[in-house]
Amino acid sequence: MKFLCLDLEGVLIPEVWQGVAALTGIDALNKTTRDIPVYEELMNHRLRILAEHDIRMSAIEGVVTGLAPLPGAGEFLNWARERFQVAIISDTFYQFAQPLMRQLGFPTLLCHTLVVEDDRIAGYSIRQSDPKRASVRALKSLRYTVLAAGDSYNDIPMLEEADAGFFYQAPDQVRDDYPQYQAAESYEELKRLLESVE
Repeated sequence: MKFLCLDLEGVLIPEVWQGVAALTGIDALNKTTRDIPVYEELMNHRLRILAEHDIRMSAIEGVVTGLAPLPGAGEFLNWARERFQVAIISDTFYQFAQPLMRQLGFPTLLCHTLVVEDDRIAGYSIRQSDPKRASVRALKSLRYTVLAAGDSYNDIPMLEEADAGFFYQAPDQVRDDYPQYQAAESYEELKRLLESVE
């Protein structure tokens, strides 16, 4: 039995922080791990911007509630769950993800937790050090063959640790930096790559 580990934002759902940037008009919130690969640096940047502009958690929740999975994501996930055990391994937060998980049929999600005080994001709790690599390693310790797909620099540890890793709609710079990973531009292409793994 194979286990498929998927990134969430950019693979199954839109980038949440880019939605917040569109709502607030604050371009600095458009940055993702594609721009700032070190996740802690990226989150500290985001929290600083939220504090400077007094953006409340309720406003972000409003953005998330209005989002929908990417076109075809639900169908792809259903296809995957018929063939693999599936887990979403993400650097998002449970508080952000819940409305979208409902739309995707509540797949298994391993991510982080926000610290919210008085409707403000006061901080965050990382599930564990190097969580994407650690998650894949744990599944392999259970004797699963692990496949993985992601779109950004923070997915590289997951792809490195997996038995087979692929990019999904990754930017050219990410693909150029890691040419050893085959890339898919559509769910149909990703299906073919996943099916090709013996």
